[in-house]
Amino acid sequence: MTATSGALILVISYLLGSVDFAVIVGRMHGVDIHKVGSGNPGTSNVMRTLGRAPAVMVFVGDTLKGVIAAAIGAFLSGQGPASPWTYAAGLAAVLGHCYPVFHRFRGGKGVATGGGVVLFAEPVGGLVLTLLWVVVAKGARVASIASLVVTVASVPVLIWQGVSGWALFWFGVMLGLVIYRHRGNISRIMKRREPSVTS
Repeated sequence: MTATSGALILVISYLLGSVDFAVIVGRMHGVDIHKVGSGNPGTSNVMRTLGRAPAVMVFVGDTLKGVIAAAIGAFLSGQGPASPWTYAAGLAAVLGHCYPVFHRFRGGKGVATGGGVVLFAEPVGGLVLTLLWVVVAKGARVASIASLVVTVASVPVLIWQGVSGWALFWFGVMLGLVIYRHRGNISRIMKRREPSVTS
């Protein structure tokens, strides 16, 4: 594969990730999602401020960004779903979600988009991690705790699924970005000030 093809994969994936569904759904309801609730353009803030149905729309849209970006990396590279290009394209989409060029680089945390990448590349592992998120979120009632638990757990899960080498490296960078985007949440969790899923 040529350098031009690789650059095209990354640019397309980044631009796809930059489409912020929380902003779009918020505008559909006459709301600037950056100015309500926590101000974060993500599923949890949409849930708290607009309700369940809009939150589901955001979650599905953000997840599909990861799925489509991973598919772009897999098929345009010609290397298949488990290739490093799948995860590199997924990383570009998560970067776009976190720092979207279409929204002045004010994006979300990247969990759903990263989850979409895993669901495409390793469906069994993705389903295991999704179930784990649901269980932890219901138990802790704090979305960020569930997201951080799943982020950490995803490494052994993907190794169990046979992910290694550059694919695992790019996935690790993606996880580092997701954890960095949660630094404020981590601080509030330590102080027991993090809001619940429904608060």
